[in-house]
Amino acid sequence: MKILLWLLAAWPLLAATISNGQTFIVPYSQSYKLYMPHTTIDHLLIIPIPYQAKPTTRWLRIDGKAVKLQIKRKRYPKEHLSVAPSKVHPPKSVLKRIAAEFKEAKRIYAHTIPKSYITKPFILPIKSVITDPFGVARLFNGKLSSYHSGTDFRATMGSPVRAINDGVVVLAKMRYYAGGSVIIDHGRGIYSCYYHLSHFKVEPGERVKRGQIIALSGQSGRVTGPHLHLSIKIKGISVDPIQFIDAFNPAFKTVSSPHLGSKP
Repeated sequence: MKILLWLLAAWPLLAATISNGQTFIVPYSQSYKLYMPHTTIDHLLIIPIPYQAKPTTRWLRIDGKAVKLQIKRKRYPKEHLSVAPSKVHPPKSVLKRIAAEFKEAKRIYAHTIPKSYITKPFILPIKSVITDPFGVARLFNGKLSSYHSGTDFRATMGSPVRAINDGVVVLAKMRYYAGGSVIIDHGRGIYSCYYHLSHFKVEPGERVKRGQIIALSGQSGRVTGPHLHLSIKIKGISVDPIQFIDAFNPAFKTVSSPHLGSKP
């Protein structure tokens, strides 16, 4: 505990800046107070900032200290993609399916279990280069449809895809837009999502370990070619996977203990 308190004293808590779509992660010793979506793992306070968040200042209170959190607006680029017309203007015959899949995903992300399965830092799902980062505004066939809610990795058909951390599979199925999809619940409202897969190696309800092969990459769903899409959801909020991992791993190493998940 003395080491943890020393880390807290050395951490730049008085002021911090974070961008929309990113995750603010800070250690705490005994208590915190804030009115924003958040979760905790051991002595880490994890605050996801929505992509749509506007520039603002939020005040937190961590271990009796006032923390000024400045949220700034990041300028994400735009990209133009050409896909099958049915993926931009889907036929009426699939509208019910799309709506059902949306509701199913929303229901999954709204569920938070009190247990954390995370006992190690996160890894990447595939050893490859990033072809499309998080946050890019996407124009499909000239029409602004959405922003890129994850990170794309270059992957040929059939490349092995690995779980980025321990967890439980809550979905493994083909979907209209995301194609072959696997979603893993890591506990405490943190989910990882793997899209456009060609083959599943796991089933819903299955416990998986970090680094386990869960699927093979593909080009299913709304895509322009084979690749792997990775998303991370925290309390239902999509965040930049790479920024989250880069922020989480060093912070986790400073506070990890044999009693992970003991805090509410």
